[in-house]
Amino acid sequence: MTPPPLWALALTLAAYAVAMVVWQRGRRHPLLNPTLLAIILVAGVLVTAGVDVFDYQRDAGAVHLLLGPAVVALAVPIHRHAALLRARAATLVAALLLGSAATIAATIGIAAWLGVGSVTLRSLAPKSATTAVSMAISTGIGGGAALTAVVTILAGIAGAVLGPALLDALGIRDPIARGFGIGVASHGIGTARAFQDSEAAGTASGLAMGLNAVLTAALVPLVLALVSLSPLSLRGDVP
Repeated sequence: MTPPPLWALALTLAAYAVAMVVWQRGRRHPLLNPTLLAIILVAGVLVTAGVDVFDYQRDAGAVHLLLGPAVVALAVPIHRHAALLRARAATLVAALLLGSAATIAATIGIAAWLGVGSVTLRSLAPKSATTAVSMAISTGIGGGAALTAVVTILAGIAGAVLGPALLDALGIRDPIARGFGIGVASHGIGTARAFQDSEAAGTASGLAMGLNAVLTAALVPLVLALVSLSPLSLRGDVP
């Protein structure tokens, strides 16, 4: 049976609409993150109906086309809060450098310590960049783009679900600090969560997401080169 036109787009929008209702009625509990719930709903429908995920991706292409304009649209709140961001430029640059480098080093170090193969390690390394960028980096350094996409999305969901609670526990209340930290660690999914808190937090997160994508592309090959020279050397080409 041929599925109706735009079925994948309708499924995606319906799943997110249901997820938003559940999140609102659940008093915005972090574990009811709309993105997480929508992914679960869509995956459940695909598995139940026996639909190939590649067919879904092809027919949901309109969603992917909207990602570009959505990212570009982040320039509007960034421009609106430009004076506030400029006033903290030095602090934000330091946070970006330390946060990006620490995330990459920790990921590679833990993966190497656990003895994962080279391909897997290279797939994990760029996980904190936004998905499209992390997949491109992974392909360029010999990783597996599919695995990178999965762990990148999981990193984003984890940051969106756990990040605000962790920041609360650490006593970090400033919206710029909260948003920037979430953006560095959890890219687009975290940015969407930050906007739910405030426009200032979402703006800082969007800026961090963009800058971290560029920095990750530069740092990942460098850190991998340093690891290959250390006792935690990469193990050949074993996945």
